[in-house]
Amino acid sequence: MAKSSEIRPMALSRRTIVTRGVAGAAGAAVLLGLVSEASAKMAQKAAEYQNAPKGDQECSNCSLFQEPNACTLIDGEISPKGWCKFWVKKQG
Repeated sequence: MAKSSEIRPMALSRRTIVTRGVAGAAGAAVLLGLVSEASAKMAQKAAEYQNAPKGDQECSNCSLFQEPNACTLIDGEISPKGWCKFWVKKQG
């Protein structure tokens, strides 16, 4: 009499291997898409970007600003005199 706790190995057919391989590849593609999307820049509106400074805070003295008119976080053309809610004082 066989024990009910006995584990039997599952026979893998070619169909099972192919189906699981395709599902795994599809999952990997989705994950890669999410990583690419996550590294995309944020819209100016979402960052509350404005073309004018906020007091002494302006893009030209922000550590995220990239000369001459870009930002590491915000998409599009960025004015050195602009400002957004992610402003971080440039060190040095």
